[in-house]
Amino acid sequence: MTKIKVLIVDDSALIRSLMKEIVAGQPDMEVVGVAPDPLVARDLIKQTNPDVLTLDVEMPKMDGLDFLERLMRLRPMPVVMVSSLTERGSEITMRALELGAVDFVTKPKLSIQSGLLESTDVIAEKIRIASRARIKQRSAATPAVPPGGALAPLRNPLTSSEKLIIIGASTGGTEAIKDFLIQLPSDCPGILITQHMPEGFTRSFANRLDKLCKISVKEAEGGERVLPGHAYLAPGHSHLQLVRSGANYMTRLDQGPPVNRHRPSVDVLFHSAAVAAGKNAVGVILTGMGRDGAAGMLEMRQAGAYNLAQDEATCVVFGMPKEAIACGATHEVAPLHELPGRVMAFFAAHGNRAMRV
Repeated sequence: MTKIKVLIVDDSALIRSLMKEIVAGQPDMEVVGVAPDPLVARDLIKQTNPDVLTLDVEMPKMDGLDFLERLMRLRPMPVVMVSSLTERGSEITMRALELGAVDFVTKPKLSIQSGLLESTDVIAEKIRIASRARIKQRSAATPAVPPGGALAPLRNPLTSSEKLIIIGASTGGTEAIKDFLIQLPSDCPGILITQHMPEGFTRSFANRLDKLCKISVKEAEGGERVLPGHAYLAPGHSHLQLVRSGANYMTRLDQGPPVNRHRPSVDVLFHSAAVAAGKNAVGVILTGMGRDGAAGMLEMRQAGAYNLAQDEATCVVFGMPKEAIACGATHEVAPLHELPGRVMAFFAAHGNRAMRV
């Protein structure tokens, strides 16, 4: 069996030691090197040719983000960031994901040693997923808005929240969601989003999206009326659900047990959309590992929703979309850059008529 070669980069000797213990303890992984800073890491990358790099976001001698940006431009490879659970740490992590990091793990707030070791299975799984991710070479500058700008508003602007867009994503999803939302017009239908992400990071993610998009984006608080031109992101501590209150759609948060090992879970959101919105919803499933969202998207289709999936070529990890396609939950499969246009074209073509199953 070919083992996953992992290079560990962290300025903390304790973190390096703990990460080495975690990685070396996996039967399918080997530690090919440890580095206290990016300068040492640069030489070790040339010597060991690792499959995955774990990288601290705050590093001496060279900032972790500067190093990551150069790495993804000159020698793209899967990177899992190691981030602190602070507001600054979450903002830096969001930027790291924009630059091309596949995923991140968080340092515990209190006991680092026991906390990291308790997260052994999560860390190992993220490294495994990263080793299979599709990594694209980045240019020196990535435009905030794709060529052509945002999609034109609908000819008949939506004046109610009757139509909805329901989105689910996991690994690679932060960039995919950004690329999707950034193309939408300010009068698009209301949007609910579940992205697998821990508590403390979803608010930074929502704030970043809000600054980039024509629509308003916020972390869902529960009890909000879902409005056109607004997106509501599931907070890292709760499932996000869509509910009906009279003629209005509302958000609801639920701190019930994880579903498919996740809270928030895409299946929970999709199931609620099937029940509350039926044919008035369009479902979109984006890049991610596992099968969360497949069963819920099938329920959406059976309830009359129209569903789209990101294609394999543009996914970082073609897991969740693949499972949704395999179970017959989707109507269309398309590259990421085409999905917003297809969604808006569908709304423009169908208006208030029932969507076909």
